[in-house]
Amino acid sequence: GVIYSDEDKIDTAGKRSSPYFKSDWNEFLFRSQNMVCHLGVYRSDLVKALGGFRTGFEGSQDYDLALRCIEKLDRSLIVHIPRILYHWRIHAGSTAMAGDEKPYAALAGVKALDEHLQRKGNIGTTELLPMGMYRVHYSRPVTPPLVTLIIPTRNAYALVKQCIDSIQALTTYSHYEIILIDNGSDDAESLDYFAALAQQENIRVLRDDGPFNYSALNNGAVRMARGELIGLVNNDIEVITPEWLDEMVSIALQPSVGAVGARLWYPDDRLQHGGVVVGVGGVAGHSHKYLPKGDYGYFCRAALTQELSAVTAACLIIKKSIFEQVGGLDEENLKIAFNDVDFCLRVQEAGYINVWTPFAELYHHESATRGLEDTPEKKERFSNEVVYIQSRWPNIQDDYAYNPNLTLDHEDFGLAWPPRVKL
Repeated sequence: GVIYSDEDKIDTAGKRSSPYFKSDWNEFLFRSQNMVCHLGVYRSDLVKALGGFRTGFEGSQDYDLALRCIEKLDRSLIVHIPRILYHWRIHAGSTAMAGDEKPYAALAGVKALDEHLQRKGNIGTTELLPMGMYRVHYSRPVTPPLVTLIIPTRNAYALVKQCIDSIQALTTYSHYEIILIDNGSDDAESLDYFAALAQQENIRVLRDDGPFNYSALNNGAVRMARGELIGLVNNDIEVITPEWLDEMVSIALQPSVGAVGARLWYPDDRLQHGGVVVGVGGVAGHSHKYLPKGDYGYFCRAALTQELSAVTAACLIIKKSIFEQVGGLDEENLKIAFNDVDFCLRVQEAGYINVWTPFAELYHHESATRGLEDTPEKKERFSNEVVYIQSRWPNIQDDYAYNPNLTLDHEDFGLAWPPRVKL
């Protein structure tokens, strides 16, 4: 139905620059930027049936046409060719030179996207972002569903208090409950705090004295959860944006969406989690890790809502029904590491798409309690988990939300050399 390719830019001297190696079909990214753009090939009977280009969308008429076409097509009929088949000319006054050369084009894009969202069932509204791309604010039902936030911990009084205080003080979405899983705490200050928490109406404290098994702890709490939605939250998370839960819930409730991830920052304001690219480093890596705050990343992908193959369980929202459908986290083979990657890939395998949003922002004081993989036992367990996930997902290096021209050695969207494109 629609075919699109990678593209770069070319100046009047013939010098090529800014190659954009794109994701395979990614509807949520397409609602953030016109990634089809050039080279776009459309089945002629489809274009004719839709009436071709429409007046009133000048500057974004190709975006409007593509939006109307993809609404009529199954995902499998929208094909991406990972090769540069188009060189976009840069000259004074061209959109390729600078997005603000044609502000009317960006506004026409807002109109095209708003009409698309209305045709899809009035599912949201469009905001024009400072870099000339788009944010969709997805609609939520009048009665907000209950969300169960699950926080495992062992001791860590100060971290857990910081986490729960920030959730309670800042979160604008009020319909949530918290299940705190106390995994064998023996620190008096922590135990006193947990006992006080248990007196609060919307908090339950579950005691589990078994050995640390992140997957099993969360699975057990999900069985006790009353919420229609589940939130997996690390004890070292701290809320930044008050609307974080509103944003994640609104996306998690969209049809065909599985897990939803957030944008997590280190305390020094470098990016910790911009979503997960599978295959990087052999298993998976964090997209745009260490990117400074204010940097938009590779073709703005660190600042746009998009589909990704996986997101971290440090802050993840998903419908409880989907969590149960795929069997939860793997507590046999992946007790500590990569259980979230495997979980997201199984959600994807079941026919759902995973989405990452930069508009739910939290600090992640990463691994502040668990420590490093620094003992022989921990190293052996970690290496076994790597072997398991590579055997369970033999094609883990083929990430549809990434591009085979991009590197698997780093998390910065650098170029692969040699390219991994198969001839």
